[in-house]
Amino acid sequence: MMDPRAPELPPGAPRPEVLNLLPYLGKWILLSCAVAAMAGTASALFLYALDWATATREAHRWLLAFLPVAGCCVGWLYLRIGQQVEAGNNLLIDEIHDPKKIVPLRMAPLVLGATVISHLFGASVGREGTAVQMGGALADQLTHHLKLSHEDRRILLMAGISAGFASVFGTPLAGAVFGLEVLAIGRIRYEALFPCLLAAMGADQVGLMWGVHHTRYVISAVPQLSTWNLCAMLLAGIAFGFAGKYFADLTHALGAWFKRTIAYAPLRPLVGGSMLAATAWFLHADRYLGLGIPIIVEAFAQPLPPYDFAAKLAFTVASLGSGFKGGEVTPLFYIGATLGNALAPLLHMPVSLLAGMGFVAVFAGAANTPLACTLMAMELFGAEVGLYAALACVVSYLCSGHTGIYSAQRVGHAKHRHAPEGITLSELAAYRKSRSANQERQEP
Repeated sequence: MMDPRAPELPPGAPRPEVLNLLPYLGKWILLSCAVAAMAGTASALFLYALDWATATREAHRWLLAFLPVAGCCVGWLYLRIGQQVEAGNNLLIDEIHDPKKIVPLRMAPLVLGATVISHLFGASVGREGTAVQMGGALADQLTHHLKLSHEDRRILLMAGISAGFASVFGTPLAGAVFGLEVLAIGRIRYEALFPCLLAAMGADQVGLMWGVHHTRYVISAVPQLSTWNLCAMLLAGIAFGFAGKYFADLTHALGAWFKRTIAYAPLRPLVGGSMLAATAWFLHADRYLGLGIPIIVEAFAQPLPPYDFAAKLAFTVASLGSGFKGGEVTPLFYIGATLGNALAPLLHMPVSLLAGMGFVAVFAGAANTPLACTLMAMELFGAEVGLYAALACVVSYLCSGHTGIYSAQRVGHAKHRHAPEGITLSELAAYRKSRSANQERQEP
């Protein structure tokens, strides 16, 4: 029975907020579930294809000789029908910030096929970029069919990014936050939190329903917090941050050099692939090709050559800079885990702990996503590493500066040095150069 003391709403008064929330929840539950189903299924197909490509290359080493030709063919295909989607993750970030037109559906099959080919013939690339692009492209098709507003489209694309990331790595919490955090340094759009979380959780479950299995990484010893352990983690975080910074800077610099030097796009992976194939073949450097997951697993268990991280960095920069398609994240996991492995005896820390912290922290610095990477560490290694992971990821994020693997990422709030709000990372270097020149002219 209604309480007679309750005040009656006057005619025309707004409905209680909870009633206005119900249509919002219903809409985003349906949309997020649709995104999760598409992204999770696409990622499962991609991971199965990737396993086949890796196993085939390892069984037939001679396929490495065809890496230049494979890269040239993929470059020609993108030149003919894929120029609109060649920007990849940066296209998705740009469309979220400034919605213009629907991301072409062809992005999904093109990047899937191109990445599988890259792995089949031995390029050192990852898989996150492919899953994110497939998730974003598939999600954006709903915009056309459902006539969504610009604001809803932004949220839908963010949910697609979260779903793709979560389903390819099996980390739904990290995936949800990654879709929010990757867009702008120092700013998170909380209005998309519920759709991103639901899409990430759903896509992960869809992948598991398709039988996807994710690699398990084990940190065997987590020491108690102490002054030295925290100082050691801080020092390691600095090294991880500089590794992420140099990876991003070198990849962008080599890509720009190839574009200036070789005008015809398909020739860039032909040249880069020839150098990669010859180096890997004659130096027997196959451990630096592909994803390198077995080496990452080894980094948690035993000492590795201290130069492994630098060699993987060089092979990945050469692959991505010359135009091969794929992600950056799994190679960053490799670089971080092997760098942590090399630092462990110097810092008197457990090998598995430093490998795990490098695994997430180099990525945190390169992608400017410390929160997502901290959650990833807790999902992969257990909640007990949370404090160490947070310290390593945040310090890495600070030390990597205003650079990153995603050139379309924008500055929301500068880290520790002035940068204009809203400027993209690709525009920042030119801005600072111009500002420095103006200051020099103003000086007497």
